[in-house]
Amino acid sequence: MRPVLCCLWLYLLGVPAVARAASYEVEPEDTGEAALFALREDGAITAETLAALLVLRRSGVDPAHASRAALYALPGLTYARVDGLLEGTGSAGVVPSGLAPLAREERTSAAAEVRPESLAFESRTASEANERRRPPLVSGGRAGLTAEERRKLAPFLMMAPSDRVSGDARLLTAFAVSDPVLPPLALQVRVAGPEGWRVGLLTSMTRRRLGTVHRDASQRRLVAEAPGVSVVMPKFHGQWMGERASVLVGAYRLGFAQRLTLDTTGLPTPDGFLPDDAVRVPGDVERWCFLGEGACTPEERAVDVTPDFHWEEGFRGVVGTVRGAVGTDAELSATGFGSYQSRSLLSHALMDRASCEGSRCKAPAVWLAGEKTPMGRVVSRSLPGVFREWAGGGHATLSWTPRAQVGATAWGALPVWSVEGASLDFRSTAGYPAGGAFGAVGVDGAWGHGPVDLFVEAARTFDAAPGGGGGFGVLQRTVVAGAAQELEVSLRAYGRGFANPYTGAMSGPDELEGSRARNEVGARVRYLHRLEGALRLRGEVDAWTLPSDGAVVGSAGTVNLRASARVDWRVHALFQPSLWGEYRDKDVGVAGDCFDGSAEAPCSGSLLRMTARVKAELHDALTVAAQYAHARVDDPVNAGVRVDAQAVVEAQVRPCEAVRLRGRAVWKDEDLSTRHRLEQSFRATLDASWAAGDAVTTRARYAWRIDLKDARGARTPPDAPRHLFALEVETRF
Repeated sequence: MRPVLCCLWLYLLGVPAVARAASYEVEPEDTGEAALFALREDGAITAETLAALLVLRRSGVDPAHASRAALYALPGLTYARVDGLLEGTGSAGVVPSGLAPLAREERTSAAAEVRPESLAFESRTASEANERRRPPLVSGGRAGLTAEERRKLAPFLMMAPSDRVSGDARLLTAFAVSDPVLPPLALQVRVAGPEGWRVGLLTSMTRRRLGTVHRDASQRRLVAEAPGVSVVMPKFHGQWMGERASVLVGAYRLGFAQRLTLDTTGLPTPDGFLPDDAVRVPGDVERWCFLGEGACTPEERAVDVTPDFHWEEGFRGVVGTVRGAVGTDAELSATGFGSYQSRSLLSHALMDRASCEGSRCKAPAVWLAGEKTPMGRVVSRSLPGVFREWAGGGHATLSWTPRAQVGATAWGALPVWSVEGASLDFRSTAGYPAGGAFGAVGVDGAWGHGPVDLFVEAARTFDAAPGGGGGFGVLQRTVVAGAAQELEVSLRAYGRGFANPYTGAMSGPDELEGSRARNEVGARVRYLHRLEGALRLRGEVDAWTLPSDGAVVGSAGTVNLRASARVDWRVHALFQPSLWGEYRDKDVGVAGDCFDGSAEAPCSGSLLRMTARVKAELHDALTVAAQYAHARVDDPVNAGVRVDAQAVVEAQVRPCEAVRLRGRAVWKDEDLSTRHRLEQSFRATLDASWAAGDAVTTRARYAWRIDLKDARGARTPPDAPRHLFALEVETRF
């Protein structure tokens, strides 16, 4: 059966003239945050694609000054199309008069809603590196983005810098009917002014965040202060951008080359640094009690509460870039950064060296502080500020053309534990190398001619982990691009000792000691073809093997496979079908009885999922869609095979230019043969937005979720119906 399936996928992927732009599975028509999360829920995009699109929405890309790599990160642009834009030749023959400001009808179209947060706030660290060698994309008389491209990409594009002060502020909250406390709040503010300066901050009111962690010497255990209502400011930044230099102080993301040595941006082709003020709105509730058995009453364990807003703890410090000409044909760009960040860690990711017996070390027990005695043991909670990280490094690139360059990257980090009197370190699942300092160095290069581009990066990591010391990794990409099609072949090899917590390199989903890009040799082929306004075909095959044993003895030599194919056909406005499928095999050629997505699990199995979708634009103001997914999953509990299903119905209405409504209903059943295990649920959501002119936009979201499991025979009783709300108010000035 499996060889037949593999041949079928290879046939689908071998359709002539199929290709892929950037690394996105789809080109989303609706790029609102709720719509992007819905694509992830449907399995249409990966978690990596979701993260990249959210970063692009928040940071934005300035098409008039962006580098080749920055433009390629935009959905739907192949390298050939990007090169046409950079050379001023275009490919569609439409010459826009400019991108700033975007037209009102483009910013408010049902297909692409412009967010004011995509103002000119992005750092152009490398974006201006080639500006002197090419014309702007939107200069008069030269071809640039077409009207259709501008409409689709509007949410990801910056508006032109202004000579006056401008900005936006967003106030967000989320709450559930069951909340016994005040709801969480978050405030994002960004301000841009003349002379290239930018400032921004993120502040949040928390109620579930643990307090300071210290060691109780008398009890010989760690104690965390009980959570309470507090206001924190986890992110802020101040930035200045000049013609040949730029600098940022505060929170930032950065990445270079093929993302192997250093990348925290999440973008498919990072090119420098970006300010970071991202925050994640809670999407569900959590249990009120997070303590071990016996510490909470049954009533307290049954109570649900909305979690606090979540944010990633990236780099925080100083980063800057300088650029200058070298001779008459080359340009040198150099970036340096320094960071001092307080980092959180899950309690079970800690290791207490005082408890080590031979090579085995236990996670220290963390107790919640009470008035006189500890209230109970903390279970699976993040311990804020449990260690502080000093980090620094840099990157340099020598460019002859936008397609020919060489570069080098180096960085190092030193964790300093903040709990006095305790001998703490990282467990293998923490994702950080244990033992002390760690870092990486790497070299990269790119060359292109005609339709072919070659990219390569090699890196060496260093760490002080017992039995470690670091390892090597190498990544190579070959891209053959046309204006509407693109073929990408990628090769990768990561050693068992390649422990890099700040790599964004492509890899399989399996992990070794908390790292994905490790102990892996693989190849990936991507292939896409697009007929503008009519047809889009896309396919991918990714295969990799484990060169040595990982967490499971005997896993060396295991071959894993992922394959997917998708076709989107715009037959008519009233009939726009899509069909896509995915096949994953954890141990090719070996019969298995389970599948959980991790190649480190001691089992072999496969997953096959097919999804069909039909969309209809009934009116300029009304769009409806229906979708059904059917999956076959290896499962040892259900005679070796389980059948899953999911159905989705959604509608989008714009009764007037200022109001937008979006409804969505999802039925999900993870095992059609039974009613008392796994997830069986129904979820309905309603999103509404109202724009009061150009100054204020209000967005509200309501979600109703019910558990459809049969209480008779269920291992855990069904959850009570949940009512979740989210509210966002945004003002622009």
